[in-house]
Amino acid sequence: MQREVGSLPLAPALRAKLVAAGFQTAQELLETGPCGLSKELGISKEEALEALQVVRQECPGDVARTAGGSGITRKCTALELLEEEQAQGSIITFCSALDSILGGGVQLTKITEICGAPGVGKTQLCMQLAVDVQIPECFGGVAGEAVFIDTEGSFMVDRVVDIATACVQHCQLIAEAHQEEDHLKALETFSLESILSHIYYFRCRDYIELLAQVYLLPDFLSEHSKVRLVVVDGIAFPFRHDFEDLSLRTRLLNGLAQQLIIIAHDHKSAVVLTNQMTTRIGQNQSTLVPALAAAVSAKEATTPAGGHCCIPCAG
Repeated sequence: MQREVGSLPLAPALRAKLVAAGFQTAQELLETGPCGLSKELGISKEEALEALQVVRQECPGDVARTAGGSGITRKCTALELLEEEQAQGSIITFCSALDSILGGGVQLTKITEICGAPGVGKTQLCMQLAVDVQIPECFGGVAGEAVFIDTEGSFMVDRVVDIATACVQHCQLIAEAHQEEDHLKALETFSLESILSHIYYFRCRDYIELLAQVYLLPDFLSEHSKVRLVVVDGIAFPFRHDFEDLSLRTRLLNGLAQQLIIIAHDHKSAVVLTNQMTTRIGQNQSTLVPALAAAVSAKEATTPAGGHCCIPCAG
């Protein structure tokens, strides 16, 4: 049964506004999203986001239905889980050392967090993956598309052009060496223009835009069913400043983490996050800037020596 708005642990004034605006169930609030809720009620986006966090925590069943699930708890055996995980594909990079570290590539349905100091090559690796996810299946790829959410303004389309050109050339070399019909056929549509047209770029300039974009992402993915990679480049960057209320930051990050987990699972996509690591002056230790804490079951990966991951077009 769907939870009624009047029973939610929200401020009385906010509940009154929701009822007056015609909202009856928690699912209706979740479907409206933070921007729509802010406009409907005449409240700030921050207040709308915090209210939706409460709704998600109180009504996990409605969250599942909103994300396209049935809301029914799934029961299965450990063996079935293992077989299902083994059946999921991975995004290969054509870098054997990196693919080996990642267990065959960046796994679909999983969240991978890339951590490192500024300038080490985290964004480079993400741009590489946005190209690699489109490698045709006959070359070992998943023939998908990519969503790239940029919070720091580090996305460089000229660099993506270089990476995509090298990837196409690498596949051409493989096709020439093997002379297989499926390879030659795949290269007819695997081009620089095709690769660039299937990377969907979103620029988020603050944490409100980031949260809104991630919460609206399931609708976008429903319309673009071939997306197999979601990149959030700079997951913690929008949350580093202007946050006096640390508990609010924690709640927002936890909600963001849960939404990304749902996206990875329901849309069979790999979710890749970058997070900055800084070294404190006068200490020989590194500390992570707070990101998703324990809310995300993330794999940590490091870039190869030199800080860059490039398709080996020149050996």
